[in-house]
Amino acid sequence: MAPHSTTPSATDTSPGPSLSPGPERRRAWLVTALIVAFMVINYADKSVLGLAAVPIMEELNLSNSTYGLISSSFFFLFSLSGLLVGFLSTRLSSRVLLFVMTLLWAVAQLPVLIVASVPTLLIGRILLGAAEGPAASMSMHALYKWFPPDRRALPSALQIGGAALGTLIAAPLVTWLIEDYGWRSAYAVLAVVSAAWALVWWRAGHDGPYDHARAGARTSSGRAADGDTAVRAGGAGSGPRQPYRRLLLTGTVLGSVSSAFGAAWALSLSHAWLPAYFRTELNMSAEAAATTISVISGYGLLLLLTVSPLVDALKARGVSSRWSSGAAQGVAVLVAGCAMAAFPFVEGTASRLVLIGLAFGTVAVAIPLHYMTAAEVVPTSQRGAVFGIVAGLGTLPGLVAPSLTGHLIDAADSPATGYTAAFLTTAGVMLLAGVIALAAIRPERDARRLGLDHDATDEAH
Repeated sequence: MAPHSTTPSATDTSPGPSLSPGPERRRAWLVTALIVAFMVINYADKSVLGLAAVPIMEELNLSNSTYGLISSSFFFLFSLSGLLVGFLSTRLSSRVLLFVMTLLWAVAQLPVLIVASVPTLLIGRILLGAAEGPAASMSMHALYKWFPPDRRALPSALQIGGAALGTLIAAPLVTWLIEDYGWRSAYAVLAVVSAAWALVWWRAGHDGPYDHARAGARTSSGRAADGDTAVRAGGAGSGPRQPYRRLLLTGTVLGSVSSAFGAAWALSLSHAWLPAYFRTELNMSAEAAATTISVISGYGLLLLLTVSPLVDALKARGVSSRWSSGAAQGVAVLVAGCAMAAFPFVEGTASRLVLIGLAFGTVAVAIPLHYMTAAEVVPTSQRGAVFGIVAGLGTLPGLVAPSLTGHLIDAADSPATGYTAAFLTTAGVMLLAGVIALAAIRPERDARRLGLDHDATDEAH
């Protein structure tokens, strides 16, 4: 068969919706900027506990296991809320969903400001996790409503780049607040910032022309040739709704979940334990640890902004999604897993930090790409729900990795031995996840099997 192309098929006689060169295009990039800010705040809220780990553990006299439990509690409702909100997204606008989420982020920071204790830390982290569970998938869903399928790689990279940018900015700023004004001040500032973003979004955030609901409205008003054409413009795969079980059991969705799973294991470990590891095992100051984390995040952001346009360019040249976006995420997780397995045994500090950067920064590539590949085998009207499911399953490691690490550290002969065991466990998970992603992600094949309107290529690609 012919190589994959993003151009319309010969039977596609209607252009479908497109961004006008004026106000709608400007609005698309305004929404993109707001969503990047949304992700910056999201990761600042998420990382504050890890950045304040040492003073919190000292003040409240917490063991590593107890701190690990508090870190993992963030994910108690994280995946479940991602699933539920994913299905709600078929009925509620992205404007409403993101507004409510960020208001809850603000509320979640308050309990520990009233009484600093293990119960209030747990309550705040559980509520924050429930409110942030759908954040990445629903903000990506909102973003996709403003861009056609063959122009999503850069906006997707910017959205996920907001996560890296969040750590890049948050690590030094939150650390400065913690060191100069106490760790409670960081919680208070983040509550205010979250509430402020919600108010701006309520005024400026709207659903775009590639929303399946708006596509349906165009059909009924006669501005599209037929319903299929309206849906086709909204996503890579148009066609009848499919049973969710069938969608979720495609190799592409399973492989996408696998790559996200491996990446999430590393990222949850990073948020919970990397600042403490730098300070207690590598003898860094709080400022040096924050700077190192910022450099790792900067590397991840640079990688995102480099790889994502390359994916678009490869697709424009006819390279299939299996090799352009599918292989890229599998390889990224494999490379990071190899670095994770190696750095605990490297003696030189500089060499160890380089490998740590590769281990925790390279996985950033997998996050936007796993959404892109999953979207190619899902009808647009079901994309939000599937994104919620994919995100929920892919982030399950957060429920295990921080708590397991705390137990490994407490059970080991020394903290260094416990950290090594945790990093090797993480490496094993990542290597397995990367292999599964490489083998299973085949969007063109799966789109054909589901009967979706996708310019498919044969499996030889």
